Amino acid sequence: MKKFYRVRRWLFAPLVYLAAIFLLIEEWLWATGARIMQVVAQFPPLHALEAWIKRLPPYWALAVFALPAVLLFPVKLLALLAIARGHAFSGIGVIVIAKLGGAAAVARLYSLTRPTLLSLPWFARWHGLFMETKDRWIARLRATRPWRRVSRLSAALGRARRAWWQRLRKSTPGRHQSRPARVLRRFAAFWRARR
Repeated sequence: MKKFYRVRRWLFAPLVYLAAIFLLIEEWLWATGARIMQVVAQFPPLHALEAWIKRLPPYWALAVFALPAVLLFPVKLLALLAIARGHAFSGIGVIVIAKLGGAAAVARLYSLTRPTLLSLPWFARWHGLFMETKDRWIARLRATRPWRRVSRLSAALGRARRAWWQRLRKSTPGRHQSRPARVLRRFAAFWRARR
C-alpha cells in the first residue's frame, strides 16, 4: 500500500508543480492588472465610467462584470484558429495579450461591482461558497513542497529582477521614467486641461 502512495505522489508531482506555477502567475496577473487599471482609471473619462458602473443595478452590474469574458472569447477562438493554421507565435501572442487585458479588466470590474453583486442573495451564496472552496484548495496547495520550491524560485527571480532594474536605473540617470509612464502623464494632463 505504501508503494501505491509513493507511485501516486510521484505521478502527481508534476501536476502539483504546474498548479503552483499557474497559481503564482494568476496571482501576479490579478495584482498587476488591478494596479494598471487603478492608474488608467484616473483619467477623467474612465473615472466617470467607473462612477456609472458603481451606480448600476445588480443585474446590469452582473452583465458588465461578464462583459470581458464574452468579448474576449471570440478573440481567443481566432487566436486558436491562427495557431491551427500555422501562425503559432501570433496566436500565442494574442492569447497572452487577451489574458493580460482580461485579467486587468476583470480585476477592476470585480472591485467595482462586488458590493452591488453581493446584494443578490444567490450571487452572495455562490460567491461565499466559491471563495471558501478556493481558499481551502489554495491552502492545501501552499502546504505542499512544490509550492514552497516554486514560491522560493519566484521570490529569487523577483529579487534578481529588482536588482537588475536598480542597476539599469543607476547606469542611465535622467531616464528613470519609462516611456509609457510619460505618455500616460501627458494624456492625463491633456484631459485635465480640457475640463
